[in-house]
Amino acid sequence: MAVTVDLNCDMGESFGEYTAGNDAEAAAYVTSSNIACGAHASDPTVMRRTIRLCGDHNVMVGAHPGYPDLQGFGRRRIEMDHEEIIDSVIYQVGALKGFADHAGVPLQHVKLHGALYHYALGQEKLFVDIAENLRKAFGDIILLTMGTAASIELRSICRKSGARIALEAFPDRVYDDDGALLSRSRPGAVIKDAGVIAQRAISMVKRKGTESLNGRWIDLAIDTICIHGDNRESILAAPMIRRRAEREGIEVRPLGSFV
Repeated sequence: MAVTVDLNCDMGESFGEYTAGNDAEAAAYVTSSNIACGAHASDPTVMRRTIRLCGDHNVMVGAHPGYPDLQGFGRRRIEMDHEEIIDSVIYQVGALKGFADHAGVPLQHVKLHGALYHYALGQEKLFVDIAENLRKAFGDIILLTMGTAASIELRSICRKSGARIALEAFPDRVYDDDGALLSRSRPGAVIKDAGVIAQRAISMVKRKGTESLNGRWIDLAIDTICIHGDNRESILAAPMIRRRAEREGIEVRPLGSFV
């Protein structure tokens, strides 16, 4: 049975005069994008330009909403109640979808960013409610999250209401023994070797898992591989991943075509 996987990248994280990431390079190799919606990064002009870039390279567009935290890049937990979080997510996704509609490109998926991504994954009711409210607001849209044992269960719950969930893995990040990503504050949490990142990506897909920091095996369900645009080595790994996937008989194509 053929193996299919999506390759996604966080994009559109520049702001005003400040440039972040390597969007133009990434767009040549990835199949899906997660575009910041103005809360943790980006601005309206960056959003418009990034969507146009993705359209030019046939990269599917996804929204990347996070906590309203420009100073902390959305990586700090902010105290917001259940409804506030859902309202903020819908508001941000709606803004990006407006630009996508204007450009004539579909909105394929939503991926929460940073601290909100990890917080929602640990809050079953919040996660399910986000998935259901996104479906109500934007139709048949995919919610992308981390491919852990907990999220496999969440995917099963969400499917009962018709919400689509895609699961991802991170070849440029180190996992701890519990299957979570090692905190960026820890040395070595972000892998800085393009060859290692590419090798890990293919291994994760083929073996459906990876080893933790301490050598413990972590089972993963993988629909998509994420590379981080703000890690130069991850962008350098992207063409290597595509070449190795082709050699290994792994088909790389956008999430919406198979999830």
